[in-house]
Amino acid sequence: VVKQAGVKPSMHYFKGRARVFTSMEDASNAVSNDQIQKGDVLVIRYEGPKGGPGMREMHMTCSLIVGRGMDEDCALITDGRFSGSTRGPCIGHISPEAAAGGEIAIVRTGDPIEIDIPNRSIRLLVDEREIAARKAAVKRYAPAARERRVPTSLRAYALLVSSADKGAVRLIDTPDNA
Repeated sequence: VVKQAGVKPSMHYFKGRARVFTSMEDASNAVSNDQIQKGDVLVIRYEGPKGGPGMREMHMTCSLIVGRGMDEDCALITDGRFSGSTRGPCIGHISPEAAAGGEIAIVRTGDPIEIDIPNRSIRLLVDEREIAARKAAVKRYAPAARERRVPTSLRAYALLVSSADKGAVRLIDTPDNA
């Protein structure tokens, strides 16, 4: 999901290098401490419905990028979410999310990424064999992304929640859908 009207036309197509973060706080610190360079694509993963858990808001990092005038120099993709006030090349709701073993889980810092908003695509520009090898390795770790101190109710939610593209609703086995 991207707010296309909030993206400058010069950024409707962007190709850059991945800078991978496993939390919004880590990404925001990197922006605040001038560790993000022109051409970077910030990848914030493990912030989706399962990984957050609860699909955390990534507005802070987006605001820092725009506020520092970097919205024509770098982009952001995440399995987390944004509010309606988001501006700049910030793409959220990547599904399947990292904690569910989605492709965002296999991105490594330095990987080339192509964002083409008019054609509605994001491509990881890595050899298909390498992608397959990374996917095979990631399956051993999903969905245990990282440990966070969260209430038991959110841990239960993370185990039962559907993907963002399915509404991030809790899956319940009933006689009708069992």
